[in-house]
Amino acid sequence: MPTMPPLPPLAIRAIRARSTEVPLTFVLGTSKAALRQVPLVLIDLETEEGITGRSYLFGYVKASAPGIAAIVHEIEALTKGERADPAALGATIARRFGLIGVQGIVRMALAGFDVALWDALAIAAGQPLVRFLGGEPRPIPAYNSCGLGLTGDLGALAAEAETLLGMGFSAVKLRLGYATLHEDIAAVRAVRKRIGDDAALMVDYNQALSLDEALKRGGALDGENIYWLEEPIRHDDYAGAAALCRALETPVQLGENFSLPFGMQAALEANAADYVMPDLERIGGVSGWREAAALAAARKLPMSSHLFPEVSAHLLAVTPTCHYLEYVDWANVLLQEPIRIADGHALVPERPGNGLVWDEAAVARHQFS
Repeated sequence: MPTMPPLPPLAIRAIRARSTEVPLTFVLGTSKAALRQVPLVLIDLETEEGITGRSYLFGYVKASAPGIAAIVHEIEALTKGERADPAALGATIARRFGLIGVQGIVRMALAGFDVALWDALAIAAGQPLVRFLGGEPRPIPAYNSCGLGLTGDLGALAAEAETLLGMGFSAVKLRLGYATLHEDIAAVRAVRKRIGDDAALMVDYNQALSLDEALKRGGALDGENIYWLEEPIRHDDYAGAAALCRALETPVQLGENFSLPFGMQAALEANAADYVMPDLERIGGVSGWREAAALAAARKLPMSSHLFPEVSAHLLAVTPTCHYLEYVDWANVLLQEPIRIADGHALVPERPGNGLVWDEAAVARHQFS
């Protein structure tokens, strides 16, 4: 990773978490559930110098929001008045939660804190996050992941693929995991026929398959011009994923469930992935991402992002093996300036920080605690 300047002198004054639930533009039907709205926990980190850093978390289920907020409150108690140093404060928080483990909502809250902290530091330096981290804003290849969930209507599926590409993309992601291989192939072919051979088509099973079934379906998909095969089996079955990497021509993509950089390290040591895509709230925020990017660079593995496109775009711009940004529009309704897409790329904004600024009227409409 590029060299960074010294950290600006900031001290933490307060941290607050607000819970919202926003509707999805496209229903996201996966092999696990169909999502029509998502809970997003907004974090504001205020400093004594009057600068506010921001981040948000995807809570997965609405009931998780109070727990995340409680952990954020505990982090506030641990860090209030302290110098804004991500490494030192991350170590303090990890020690505090060492007995129960930095996992689940603890890991999520820590990541949200870390992202907001880096945002405040970049704002204090008067630089976009990417430049504060030693890089330069540049267009990042992006695919549209807003929809293309499981459905029995192939005509509607094909039409949605065309709509998603029409939003400025040249790549889309399709969820698979139908009851039969025949249905999976039918969905792939319906989408491919509509988008043409030149558009990149990623597919995601969301851990739906056994290893034997993944070998069978993955082998069949090898002939369908698939860009990558994402999480076909249980996310932590690294031996099984390694077997898929060896057997299939289509690259295997893992990473959204890597838990902190040491989780990614274990997967890489098992040769469990051809591509990796860490998730910002599971890998440990900006700090964890930087470690993950170094791991990917050491193995020359292409590295993409999972969710959180606004911040991930900055981070991919300083990732040596930058691959693809996953675009979702979930937070757009809450933002003054959503991230922009043009010619198949996400445009990293030049404004200071990570670019997250809330539309407070919209937040008030969607807030539930």
